[in-house]
Order: sequence, then C-alpha cells, then structure tokens
Amino acid sequence: MPRAIQITAYGGPEQMRLVELPVGDPGPGQIRIRHQACGLNFIDVYQRSGLYTNPLPLTLGMEGAGVVEAVGEGVTHLAVGDRAAYASNPPGSYSEARVMPAKNVVRLPEGIAFDTAAGMMLKGLTAQYLLKRTLPVQGLQAGDHVLFHAAAGGVGLIACQWARVLGLQLIGTAGGGAKCELAKAHGAAHVIDYTREDFVARVREITGGQGVKVVYDSIGKDTFERSLDCLRPFGLMASFGNASGPVPPFAIGTLGPKGSLYVTRQTLFTHIATREATQAMADDLFAVVGSGAVKIRIDQRYALADAAQAHRELEARKTTASSVLLP
Repeated sequence: MPRAIQITAYGGPEQMRLVELPVGDPGPGQIRIRHQACGLNFIDVYQRSGLYTNPLPLTLGMEGAGVVEAVGEGVTHLAVGDRAAYASNPPGSYSEARVMPAKNVVRLPEGIAFDTAAGMMLKGLTAQYLLKRTLPVQGLQAGDHVLFHAAAGGVGLIACQWARVLGLQLIGTAGGGAKCELAKAHGAAHVIDYTREDFVARVREITGGQGVKVVYDSIGKDTFERSLDCLRPFGLMASFGNASGPVPPFAIGTLGPKGSLYVTRQTLFTHIATREATQAMADDLFAVVGSGAVKIRIDQRYALADAAQAHRELEARKTTASSVLLP
C-alpha cells in the first residue's frame, strides 16, 4: 500500500508518523494521482499543531505534483497519464498516492519539472493573488513601493521576482544578511534585516516618509501592528499567514488616525474556489515561470519519511526558498 505521513493528535513534529494507507478508485469529480514530489508549506505546520483544525487522523500536505492514475465520473479536464500539479483542500499530499477532488488539479506543462511544480503551486498561486488580486484602493502602478515580509521564503522569492516583472519597488524583510542577499538577488528593490534594523524606520526612509501602498505579511503576531505604521494613507495591510502566531485582536478605531487604513485577511482557497479560477491563476503562474522571468528555487529536498525533520527546520526558520518531500 502507498505510504503517507499522518497525525492522530495535534502537536509537534513528533506526532507525524509514516504509515501505509489504502488508496481506492476515484469517485465522481475525483482523480487518483501518484506523487513525484510534494510541497512543504507553513500551513502544514498550522494544521499539524491544531491552529487550523481538521478531522483526525489527518494526512498532511496541501501541494503536490505527479501523474494521474485514474479519473472519476464527470472529470473532463484531466486524463489518465497526464502530468499534473495542484494546491488543494483537503490535505493529503504527504503521500505516495491519493484520491482527491479534481477541480484544483491542473495539467502541468512539459517544461516544468515535478519537483519545481511541487515547490511552486501553493506558493506561486499565493504570490499571484497577492500581487494581482489583493490590491490597495488606489491600485498598484509601476514604481509603487510595497513591503513584503519573509522575502527569502518560498512565497517571498517568487513575489520578489514577480514584483520586478510588474515594475514594483518591493521592500523585503528577512532575518540575517544571507537571507537579505537572497531576496535582493531575486529582485527585491530594497532589503531590511529585521534582526538589526527597525523596519518601520527603514521603510519611511526608503519611501521618503510616505510609506508603502500595501504590506504583505505572513508573519502575523510579531509584525502586524508595526506594519500598520509602514502604510501611507488609504494603504492596505494584507495578512496571509501566522508564522509567529495569530494576530491578536486590535482596536479598529486605530486605523483612522493612522491614515484611514484598510486591513484584510486573505487565504488562497477563497481565490481558487472554482476550477475556472484555479486554471486562470495557474495559467498566469505557468506563463511567468515558463518565460524565465520567475525562477523557482528549491533549497531543501527531504525524503517523505523525513517530513518531521522538514517541519522542525521550517519552524526554526532554517529553510530558504521552497522545500519539497520526495516519495
């Protein structure tokens, strides 16, 4: 039987077990996929810890790439033998094979390798909806400044490159000189080492005191309030992750004196709620990657059996760019 990484209780990486699970035939609207590579993302940590709850036992993982083995009734956009990739609910990609809903699975272009796809679907689609769909009320034009936290991570490095394609002046934060250099090399116009610099003061300096139109923040608790101070009037605070913990409650009245600010909490799965939306966003991602304008960097590769170690290194912020598990 195919192997998978499963938890039976919420907690730390020690809860993760390599188990054998039966995989049957797909039902209506489903496919069975044989994974060649599986993506590693911070949302997997949230689901393992119980910050985001799911029925237990739970096979982890939201992102993967492989070959379609079987197609259920009503699925017309995929066929047996297709190379395919996805970012999708429900979890289950930490596995050698799985049955899953077909609507978020797309055909993978021949020029994109399986490990590249597994390292870019969730992160690349996230960068796409942030830079193209999560916009301040004044919009974004070439030359505008945006602030992107965790710029040396998987989403961050894709966003640095894509922002450069769009002509945006991306200011990236990262922890340490090596990570800052990585973000700079991938297109960040400016980098801020948050371990040594006050990022609010540096943003104000870089923007001539104006602030940025939008902050994209996956860090959460540690950066949220001070990120508000980086925004110009009518700016947008776009929270899309909780790497340091959930954002605590805050007084909405503070947004007025700070410049009539906007705040939003985004999630990819709202944006890919339909097959048509998923395909359109994936086509945009495949085009920018296929052109060479955005390169997908995979700095860590782990065996599926070593998924717990991958989680430890991800949580300790020892990883850069994208990471994949190899069944």
